[in-house]
Amino acid sequence: MLDQPMAALCAGEYGDPFALLGPHDGLVRILLPHAVAVELRDESGKTIASARHIAGGLWEASLPHPQKYILHIDWGGLIEETEDPYSFGLLLSDLDLYLLAEGRHRELAACLGALPMEVDGVSGVRFALWAPNARRVSVVGGFNGWDGRRHAMRRRDSGIWEIFVPRLKVGEFYKYEILGPNGLLLWKADPMARQAEAPPATASVVAQSLTPVKARVRAQGEAPMCIYEVHAPSWMRHLDGRSYSWDELAERLIPYAADLGFTHIELLPVMAHPFGGSWGYQPLSQFAPMPSMGPPETFARFVSACHDAGLGVILDWVPAHFPSDPHGLAMFDGTHLYEHQDPREGYHLDWNTLIYNLGRTEVKQFLIASALFWLEQYGVDGLRVDAVASMLYRDYSREEGQWIPNVHGGRENLEAIAFLQELSETVMARCPGALLIAEESTAWPGVSAPVYHGGLGFTHKWNMGWMHDTLKYMQTDPVHRAWHHNLMTFGLVYAFSERFVLPISHDEVVHGKGSLVSRMPGDDWQRFANLRAYLAFMWAHPGKKLLFMGCEFGQPAEWNHDAELNWSLLQYGPHRGTQHLVRSLNEVLRETPALYARDFSPDGFSWVVGDDAGQSVFAFLRYGAEGDKRVLVVCNFTPVPRHDYRIGVPNGAWKEILNTDAAIFGGSGVGNMGGATAEPQPAHGHQQSLCLTLPPLGVLYLQEV
Repeated sequence: MLDQPMAALCAGEYGDPFALLGPHDGLVRILLPHAVAVELRDESGKTIASARHIAGGLWEASLPHPQKYILHIDWGGLIEETEDPYSFGLLLSDLDLYLLAEGRHRELAACLGALPMEVDGVSGVRFALWAPNARRVSVVGGFNGWDGRRHAMRRRDSGIWEIFVPRLKVGEFYKYEILGPNGLLLWKADPMARQAEAPPATASVVAQSLTPVKARVRAQGEAPMCIYEVHAPSWMRHLDGRSYSWDELAERLIPYAADLGFTHIELLPVMAHPFGGSWGYQPLSQFAPMPSMGPPETFARFVSACHDAGLGVILDWVPAHFPSDPHGLAMFDGTHLYEHQDPREGYHLDWNTLIYNLGRTEVKQFLIASALFWLEQYGVDGLRVDAVASMLYRDYSREEGQWIPNVHGGRENLEAIAFLQELSETVMARCPGALLIAEESTAWPGVSAPVYHGGLGFTHKWNMGWMHDTLKYMQTDPVHRAWHHNLMTFGLVYAFSERFVLPISHDEVVHGKGSLVSRMPGDDWQRFANLRAYLAFMWAHPGKKLLFMGCEFGQPAEWNHDAELNWSLLQYGPHRGTQHLVRSLNEVLRETPALYARDFSPDGFSWVVGDDAGQSVFAFLRYGAEGDKRVLVVCNFTPVPRHDYRIGVPNGAWKEILNTDAAIFGGSGVGNMGGATAEPQPAHGHQQSLCLTLPPLGVLYLQEV
């Protein structure tokens, strides 16, 4: 008859297995349900002792003198030899436990999760997990028949559980079996897994150790930035519909983006997620790249290849919420560990997801460690933080009575603010020059201001207001644009209040909105002319640029995440011409400091013509540093050519460096024969002026000679 602790151990209900298993006072106890015979052998294979079966899969052998031993297990014809997991001492250091408890362990991926390593000269995998309210935690997998009694873990301080499984190999599937405080048995994927099983399967995978990807030399000061936003699984596919692997994508996407002159590729979330229809915005694995495109080392190669081609890599990253799938973070140890308990704080009404409890130091450290992991381990150049507005406001998308005010009675989420500030300060300290870009759709002040000035500390913020206003204008028939003139000028009222990125993102070509070109009015020629003019206006406007895949060649259909872009369209002139324009815009941007050097400074921009609503004409000057040649940008958003249109300029001769109506882009070829020279006729506050021909639905860039 087993005593109560032993009976609980055999039943998988004992929370301190190391107190009973392994070597103790001349005995070795091993829990091996279904084993036929067990021996203890030395390293030469000589039998030290034969174990006897006690009951319930519990075996016991005499070991009078402490010595190393190997378990020789007969499973009924199948022989297994391994070291005893319960013969190893403490695994995590006191410093690790201290930093974990303090909530400031920045290298969490080197502490928790499944890590291949050697312990006492033995190769295997060390598992460690945070589950403070669990009664018992085991690691389970094919290596132990998915039996939670086999590898029950040791509990350490701060709610950390650990075990070393000797001889376990990279590539093994595993989960954690967790006995919750209420007796409910849970099977969970590893929150710290660096590799995940492909959906709909839900296991974690022991990943091989990676050599960190060397980060690019991150640009200091103001540099041109034109970002190509990509959903990796649907950019291009095999004929049978399969997504490319990271290695295959590298062979095609990287030279394509580099040829078009983009400075960065921004990837919709690559973190493993259970539902492809979320496009990655409902991730469960904050440390593992999505498995459908290859193991982690292939994603590392992709990033490295981008760097070799001169391209930066930005990842969309989601700390605002997570899905409620039962194998994930929800009720992780049988309690609301990662999420708020009260649904007024912990449930996202819009997305049917759960909200991280950022008031817990452990949850904050989990997310900050994830951000650092992608920046440091994979060497990515920046993170675009999704849905920041939903984090900042407690009443975001909630009616009265559906939210809880903060301690001061207000709607601001003080815990989220503190988290974002700690995130930005930590990233800037550890990864100088890294981009941290906020998708924030409100007028929250100081999103890209330093924390020491009371800001959130992001390097950039998406300018959602500019995007909404200008797209509304462009969708308006030109005959009515005179009454909506302010939609194109209003953005300059606040253009320098933040360090803005101008985003034409995936959200603008889905959910019935239509593609970018399909939203433009007029016949086919006018739609493409409108698109070219809009892109040139965007590239000349203060702020960095972001364009979603397919927009660069005017794909007429909405983006479909289950299919590739319609590459066959490039055989047609209007699509090929639009693509060529984007290449030219990026080239002009890179070579013209006036178009980027003062993107965030009011002295980098001045209106020349901002009030000609009747003819839908806009003109402005862009300025670089002292000595940089100024650029005059002139936009005509009607299909009528404007001849002899006079525009005031400082002085001198001006050469036409870009014309969206050029025949090579698919335009009608109306222009100014390569440039114009100022005449001594005052206009628009200048003593001299140019007499120009403005092409229909066209934009001109003229640079002083």
